[in-house]
Amino acid sequence: MLTICWQGVVVFEARILKGATHGYNSGMPPQPKERRRSEQRNAASKNLDRMHAMQILRLMNREDRKVAAAVGRALPAIARAVDVIVKAIRSGGRLIYVGAGSSGRMAVLDAAECPPTFGTSSKLVQALIAGGRPAVTGAVEGAEDSVANARHDLRAKKLTRHDVLVGITASGTTPYVLAALNRARKRGATTVAITVNPKTPVARLASILIATEVGPEVLTGSTRLKAGTAQKMVLNMLSTAAMARLGHVYENLMIDVKPSNQKVSDRIVRILAEASGTSLSAAEHALRQSGHNMRVALVMLKLGTDFRGAQRKLAAVNGDLREALGN
Repeated sequence: MLTICWQGVVVFEARILKGATHGYNSGMPPQPKERRRSEQRNAASKNLDRMHAMQILRLMNREDRKVAAAVGRALPAIARAVDVIVKAIRSGGRLIYVGAGSSGRMAVLDAAECPPTFGTSSKLVQALIAGGRPAVTGAVEGAEDSVANARHDLRAKKLTRHDVLVGITASGTTPYVLAALNRARKRGATTVAITVNPKTPVARLASILIATEVGPEVLTGSTRLKAGTAQKMVLNMLSTAAMARLGHVYENLMIDVKPSNQKVSDRIVRILAEASGTSLSAAEHALRQSGHNMRVALVMLKLGTDFRGAQRKLAAVNGDLREALGN
């Protein structure tokens, strides 16, 4: 038996036949059995190169339906992760994503969307991608294999025990991500892992394991497909649920959205009008009076108070809109 492990977790396993040689007469040596399902071949797509466009699309669509179900099975773990993220941020900590390749790019995207969507500091949710900024738009050779770079990148972030580190690795074996999780554990930070392969080294390094078992990809090993979709869905859940719990959402409205362009500026007026039950013109007027602070403007409109009165109301309850509005 040939067994290949990483920190005690079996990654490959194969039986070695007694008396087998590598000569031509004995045939090829047995190949290690791939235990990661994300790297296995999908029987339904073995003739992918001979299919018509519609056949390929229908096959991919059928496979994609499995993703939401797989994420659904992981909801208890995702909920635990949301709870620890909320607790950490309330205690002055940060949410730090770490990934490589497609996983890292999705991490960067989710972190980048938090400030404009939820009005948070860019330091609150951060992302590290193996290879740094150049890896966001292109491949950086060998980046995901660098343990030293992971340690260096985390040192630069000055990770503390108050932070939550989320490692994202479809394979569950990416050295950059494993090294980051290992360092986070040593620093006392809470560790979360997002993967599609639960029985891999990443499981040993995470306090909370989010494993969305989506099965083999249509294109063998191309984890930007189902695995990537699952990771994106989980990241959406983590950041949105955490920010809603932290009060950056009023009802189901983006109460802290930042006016980054004309489209968003128009959306802000509509959000305020919807939240307050007033006209667009009343919402625009309140926004101007509040210095374009949507929270203050909403309190003004809902309670019929002036700018300073609304400010005092919010200050008395640490900015909690529900409390300020008495509901």
